[in-house]
Order: sequence, then structure tokens, then C-alpha cells
Amino acid sequence: MAAITLPTDPTLDEMRLALGAEIPAHAVFDGWSDAALEMAAQALGLDPAHAKLAFLNGAVDMIDAWYASLDARLALDFPPDRIAAMKFRERISALVLARIALVRAHKQAVRSALAILARPRNLGKAAKFGWRTADALWRIAGDTATDFNHYTKRMTLSAVYGSTLLAWLDDESEGEADTRAFLARRIDNVMQFEKLKTQFTPHPDRHFSVSRFLGRLRYPAA
Repeated sequence: MAAITLPTDPTLDEMRLALGAEIPAHAVFDGWSDAALEMAAQALGLDPAHAKLAFLNGAVDMIDAWYASLDARLALDFPPDRIAAMKFRERISALVLARIALVRAHKQAVRSALAILARPRNLGKAAKFGWRTADALWRIAGDTATDFNHYTKRMTLSAVYGSTLLAWLDDESEGEADTRAFLARRIDNVMQFEKLKTQFTPHPDRHFSVSRFLGRLRYPAA
């Protein structure tokens, strides 16, 4: 994954995003540590002392920045015109596989990041990161739902992405065929769920309406 371009006089947020894209290359050998952060800063021509100011919470902040950089890269790689040319199912599959492709060169960094996020004190952060990734994927895919579906879609996709990522970590098949097949099955399950949910969603005219009820009391049907 190419590093995000850094402005001449970057803000802390800009440093965090750029370093988030660079740290994994060093975390492969040194873990999500100050040593990895220092080497990433040097690679980007930044003062390591200033770089540390962008990650006051250590490893979790570094992982957070990495995930944010992946979402930013996906948004660049899948502009609206590219997404519009895909069928809806293809969009989600392509985005999940593309996000995995972005971390392919840093498989060990992925493992160590997940191990850190699995610690009890970090579970809240892990859930937050998963939700944010699912939200980013849906937004890139063109989803504009603002009702209850907004939340169910993100919960579902967060689970799909997380389980697919775990399957990928253990995938030794040629061309990662097992991961692709696993993702296809998960998306099939989601599509079946969405279809079932639609069948059980009451028609808007069948929802209880106080005004309609009072109107019928006042003007009963003949």
C-alpha cells in the first residue's frame, strides 16, 4: 500500500493518517511499538518526538490510524463512477476483498493488531473500529439509508468483514480462493436475511397511526 502524501507542514491529524499507512511495514518486525513508530517517522522525514504526539495511547492509536488510512485509500480506489458500474452485491464483495488486499503485505501486522484489540480493555475500541470500517464500506458502496437499516447493515457487514479477515489469515489456498468462497457464502447469507427482513417488514399503510385511529373514531366507516 502506497503511503499517503504528507503536506509540507502537516497537522497532527495529517501526520496520524500518513504514519498509519507507514507503521505496518515496521510493525511486522517490531510489533505496534515505539520502535516501529520511530522508523515510520524517519521514513516519512518526520521528527519521531512529534510523531509520538499523534499517538498518545500507543499501539491502539497506531492501529486506529492504520484502519483510517485503509478507509481513506479505499475511497480513492473506488470513486462513485467505478462503484456505479457495479451491481450492488458486487460492490460489497469488491470492497471487502480490496480492503484485505491492502493489508496483504502485512499479514503479521494484522495478526498482532487483532491480538492487541482482543484484550479485554480494548474490546470497546475494537467494536468501534469494526463499526467505522463497515460504515466506510457502505458509504463507498453508495448506501444512503438513514432508518433502522442504516444500523443493521453496518452490524451485519462488520461481522462479515471480521469473519472474512480471520478466514484470510489462515488461508493457504491458491489465489486465496478459500477466502473468496468464504466471503461469497457470507454475502449469500446476508442477501437471504435482507430478503427475509423485507418480507416481514409491514407495509407503511399498515403501521399503527394515532391520527388515523382518532379519525376513524370521529368519522366511522359507513
